[in-house]
Amino acid sequence: MAEAVNIKRLAQELNISIATVSKALNDSYEISLKTKNRVWNLAKELNYTPNPAASNLRSNKTKTIAVVIPCVANNFFSLSIKGIEEIARQYGYHVLIYQTHENIEAEITFTNSLLNGRVDGILTSVSSSEYNSEYYTKLVKKIPLVFFDRVYDNLDAVRVTTDDYEIAFQATEHLIEAGCTKIAYLFGLENLPAGKARFAGYQDALKAHGIAFIEQLVVKYHDDEESNLQQIKELLGNYKPDALFSSIEEFIIPAYCACRELDLQIPNHVKVLSFSNLSTAKLLNPSLTTISQPAFEIGREAAKCLFKILNNKQLDDEQDIILKSVLIKRESTGC
Repeated sequence: MAEAVNIKRLAQELNISIATVSKALNDSYEISLKTKNRVWNLAKELNYTPNPAASNLRSNKTKTIAVVIPCVANNFFSLSIKGIEEIARQYGYHVLIYQTHENIEAEITFTNSLLNGRVDGILTSVSSSEYNSEYYTKLVKKIPLVFFDRVYDNLDAVRVTTDDYEIAFQATEHLIEAGCTKIAYLFGLENLPAGKARFAGYQDALKAHGIAFIEQLVVKYHDDEESNLQQIKELLGNYKPDALFSSIEEFIIPAYCACRELDLQIPNHVKVLSFSNLSTAKLLNPSLTTISQPAFEIGREAAKCLFKILNNKQLDDEQDIILKSVLIKRESTGC
């Protein structure tokens, strides 16, 4: 019967200590890359498989992280989860996923349940229903925590976001360059920094081009899709904007339905643009101009930051990591 391959055997083969092998396998910053490569290569050659139960007991780690998000069905979050899972696999970690459905009480209940040693750290994108920074100010002192996309300002925590203000400014300019002078804004995430930054980008672009901001051209998001549809129909009927700029993808279907029901042609009568990671955006009729966020990369970057914290590695001084979104021009804005 073949001898089991364990850390002790790897140490003997390489003529180094068991502690060094253990640290190398766990990617410790204390071990040089040369030594790590020697350990990893031999482990692969001998088909070494770690004993997770023993490892977890020794390290007092669960080898599990939690991801707390508003909704898995949202295309942005499903892509972010893929990025998180890719990094977690590299570290031999499991991922638990919790959906809050934009309910702040559920968010707090889920998160509190994770503080009893169930997970080693949390990645979270907060609910938009309420601003709750006081709770998170206390939470970041209790467990390793990294925010992504939907974040709170002024917390001692790492935040991974996108250039919401700059891309919203650029998107509004795109509509202005397409001849639009009466651009309506479909406002989501109004309680969060991301939503406020997008709205500010829209307003400042109007100002930069000498176009007056009209409050009546702003529609605020409701949980009920039918309410959003009625609001957009009233907006189009009463104020006749020549463009709709949607700050979240949940407005897309109501916007297209409203135009169809009012017999308004996109983009001839009204141009439409939205923040969205919908893979089907190019298949809509007409194809939708979108602001595409690097969701997969945001998930990867957030997970990398969390594992640096978990492994006591030095984080960069910058706690706010900002990735760039992309404006993809399609038929709905005349492209």
